[in-house]
Amino acid sequence: MSVLGWIVVSSIGGGVLSVGAAAFAGWQARPHWVPVLISYAIGALLGAAFLDVLPHALENHGDPARATATILAGILLFFLLEKLVLWRHCHEERCEGHEHSGGHDNHRSSGVLIMVGDTFHNFVDGILIAASFMESIPLGAVTALAIIAHEIPQEIGDFLILLHSGYTRARAFALNMLSSVATLVGGVIAYFALERARGMIPVLLALAAASMIYVAVADLIPGLHRRTELRATLEQVLFIGLGVGSIYFVQSALSGLGV
Repeated sequence: MSVLGWIVVSSIGGGVLSVGAAAFAGWQARPHWVPVLISYAIGALLGAAFLDVLPHALENHGDPARATATILAGILLFFLLEKLVLWRHCHEERCEGHEHSGGHDNHRSSGVLIMVGDTFHNFVDGILIAASFMESIPLGAVTALAIIAHEIPQEIGDFLILLHSGYTRARAFALNMLSSVATLVGGVIAYFALERARGMIPVLLALAAASMIYVAVADLIPGLHRRTELRATLEQVLFIGLGVGSIYFVQSALSGLGV
C-alpha cells in the first residue's frame, strides 16, 4: 500500500474507532446519568486542553507569548460565536422564554462550539499522522494508534456534551463522525503540501485548546453550581477528577512507550 493509502486508512479507521468507542460509552449511559457524567466531560476537556493540546501548541509555536495571545483571541472568538448562536435563537423565540427554559439554548450553543474545536483538533491530528507516515510506515502506525488512544476519552466527553445539549444519540454520533472527517482532510492536505500544513499547526492547536477551555469553564461548570448539596458536589469533583485522570493516564502510558 502507498504512503497516501496508509494515511487515508489510518485517518478513517482512527476516526471510526475513537468515535465508535465514545458512542458505545455514551449509548450505555442512562438519561439520568448524563448530568453527572457532564462532570467527567469537563475533566476530559480540561485535561485534554492543559495536558495535551496546550503543551503541543506552545512547543510548536516557539513563542509562548504569541501562542497564549492566540488562545486568548480564540476564547473571545468562541464567546462571539456563542453570542451569534444565541442571537439566532432569540429571533426564533422570545428571549424571555429562554430564561425559563433551563438554559437549553446555552446548552445547544456549547454543543456547536465543542464541534468547532474538535474539528480543528482532528484536522491537526490528520497532519501529524501524514507527517509520521511520510517519515516511515512504522512511525506512522505508532502515531496513529497514539492519536486514537488519546482521542477516545475526549470523544466520550464530546458525545456526552452533545447529549446534554439536547441532541439525540444518533445525531450526536453523526456529528462526531462528521467532525472526524477533518482528520482525513488534514492528512490528505499534509501529504500534498506538508510544509504549508505544518505552519497551520500552532494556530489550530491554540484554537482547539481555546474551545475546550471556553466550553468547560463558561458553559458547563456554571451548570454544576445549580446543585449545591454535598453528595452532588462530591460526585462532580470525583467525575471531574476521573476525566482529567483518564487523559493523564493515556498521556503517561504513551510517554512510557516513547510515543
